Amino acid sequence: MSSVTDVAPVPATRTEEGAPRKPRKPRGSLALGILAWLIGILFVIPVLWMLLTSLHSEPDAATNPPSLGAPLTLQGYKEFFGVGGGASPWPSLLNSATAALLSTVLVLVLAIPAAYALSIKPVRKWTDVLFFFLSTKMLPLVAGLLPVYLFAVWSGLLDNIWLLIVLYTTMNLPIAVWMMRSFLAEVPVEILEAAAMDGAGLMRTLRQVVGPVVLPGIAATSLICFIFSWNELLMARVLTGTRAQTAPVFLTGFVTSQGLFLAKVCAAALVVSLPVLVAGFAAQDKLVQGLSLGAVK
Repeated sequence: MSSVTDVAPVPATRTEEGAPRKPRKPRGSLALGILAWLIGILFVIPVLWMLLTSLHSEPDAATNPPSLGAPLTLQGYKEFFGVGGGASPWPSLLNSATAALLSTVLVLVLAIPAAYALSIKPVRKWTDVLFFFLSTKMLPLVAGLLPVYLFAVWSGLLDNIWLLIVLYTTMNLPIAVWMMRSFLAEVPVEILEAAAMDGAGLMRTLRQVVGPVVLPGIAATSLICFIFSWNELLMARVLTGTRAQTAPVFLTGFVTSQGLFLAKVCAAALVVSLPVLVAGFAAQDKLVQGLSLGAVK
């Protein structure tokens, strides 16, 4: 005795020619894709406009509206790099790279163990600790500028790149702890227990077990800290002079009482922004993975 069970029709998985049938994309995905492209173009247009302006001469760049068909020239870049007797930007660029890279490394060295203690091995009242880190960002930067300046004068660290490295580390450390804590909280407890059973210590666990799992989060945190350090202007403007001058401070020197040389300023701004753009483009996949880590359960 047999019975027949009614089932719903199953859609065909192959075409009449035998080729695999491609799944249809929902109509909303096309609209979202077009919207994403439009938003991306809106963000790229100012950068392209700055690039075009930097390739014009000063009279053509100062026209209103700007002339799109004006002849192109590299005069703005030559003046920025000091060709013809101007100040060289290389010491300032080197100072910015040194301060940004070293402060980012110090932030990661301090933030990862702290985030490990607040997430995987939580200490008592860890929420109060996180709130303390967050409260340090509530103080306006300009409010602490005078004490820091007086300390720099008293300690002889004025116009010293190491003072900027320490300040950038303290400024970015709360953000890094918060970000790394959220990333480390997503690490499965089972792999940590397996590492402990195999006799792995804390440093080996962080280096060989936790590190590869949260690598996208580390990349995202380091990139954000690097960008914040590279773009910082207020502290560098007040605490540096000539030896420790950073790239943003050097860039402000192009705004003079004689006027705003638009082509040269655009060329300088593009060169100063280039390391951040290159770093963001190189780490874009890790950045997206890190910022979305834990977003989907």
